Parts: sequence; C-alpha cells; structure tokens
Amino acid sequence: MGAASIDVVSLFPEMLTGFLATSILARAQKKGLVHISVHSLRRWARGKHAVTDERPFGGGAGMLLKPEPLFEAVEELRKDAPSAWVIYPSPEGRPFSTSRARELARMERLIFLSGHYEGIDERVREHLVDEEISIGDYVLSNGTLAAAVIIDALVRHIPEVLGDEESLEQDSFAEGLLSFPQYTRPEIFRSWAVPPILLSGHHRAIRDWRQEQRLARTRARRPELWEIWQKRGEKD
Repeated sequence: MGAASIDVVSLFPEMLTGFLATSILARAQKKGLVHISVHSLRRWARGKHAVTDERPFGGGAGMLLKPEPLFEAVEELRKDAPSAWVIYPSPEGRPFSTSRARELARMERLIFLSGHYEGIDERVREHLVDEEISIGDYVLSNGTLAAAVIIDALVRHIPEVLGDEESLEQDSFAEGLLSFPQYTRPEIFRSWAVPPILLSGHHRAIRDWRQEQRLARTRARRPELWEIWQKRGEKD
C-alpha cells in the first residue's frame, strides 16, 4: 500500500503551499492516492506568545526548538495512527536514496518534523523520532525544504501516481545507475544532431544503446556507484 497519509509539522508551513499544489504531487492528491497535510508547530506551542524555541543549555549560538510542542504534535497526530513513522530530516541522518524512497512509499502514515535554527532538543531525537534522513552533506535554513525533497521522491513510487510506470525505470539511480541521455525535436539544433540510433526505430538496438550510455555515464560521473554496480555483478 502507498503512503496513504503524510503529515509535515513546520514553523513555516507556507513554504510548502505552492510545492504541494503543482505537478505530480497535486495530481496524486487530487486522485486520492496520497493525502498530505501541513501543520504549523505553533498550534501546539504553549503560553500567550506561543514560544517554540529557546536558547540551548550550556550556551552557544542560535536557538533550539523546544520538546513540548513537537511531542504534543506527534502524540495528537498519532491518535488515529499509533504506528505512524516519524522522520526528522537532518544532515546527520541516513543518506536518502531511491531504495529508501520505495520503502517509505509503502508505509501508510508518515510524519515529518522540520527543524529550524540550530535544530531540535535532543530528547525529541532520542525518544520521538523513528528515523533521521539526510539529503546531503550540507545545512539548510529549515528542515521543511528537506522534507519536501523526500516527499517528492517517495510519492513517485506510490502505484498509479506516475501515468507511465516506465518513467521510474528510466530515472537516475534505477538499478543503481544514472539515466541515459535523452533528446527531442528538432533533430538538429545549432549543428548538434540527435544520435542516429534514436531515429532508427529499432527498439532493441535503442534499448541496448541506452544501457551502454547508462553504464558509461555512471562510470565517468559517479565512480562510487560504478564500483557498487561492479561488485553487485560479481556477486550475481
């Protein structure tokens, strides 16, 4: 089953407004293949001023998101889905991949907690978060951006989201390889011509050429992926 429901808890929910209302994500929601809800963390903040952050104990620059609103947000969202999987996007987490996107796409309920400032109270990470995911070795101003990337990638793997399932097979990193080069009209642009094989109509030859291109491109551009591919071939 696909990820029937995805919740995002963020200090800045408006960051996802346009993102979720366009292209594949918009169509997937309209078809009822996935339900995505974005919640403001301030909804669970306490006090007159709805404070969500405080300075870290021990000193240091920046602010940390407080544990109370994050725990209360997840506890409320889990009332009708006790097994909901809580994800915290973080550069310290497990590197995100196509294989993990496929796995997440099979989960029924996901909750994303978006960090901000210097991050979140460690007790949230220790006792509330099920998984930390990194989309790269760099720091963003807000974890909502990383959550958007992960959501976009996993929704593609929910059955029927893509009109042509072959698109998944052609994506970069399908089978651990980069994608092959693609061309469209015109056949010649500024003296650069489309490879003749693609105009031949010989589907098997085109398929073989594309696989050769995937192998060559992966070897040249991502040697670490090429090494993994070779090792997997040796095992097989």
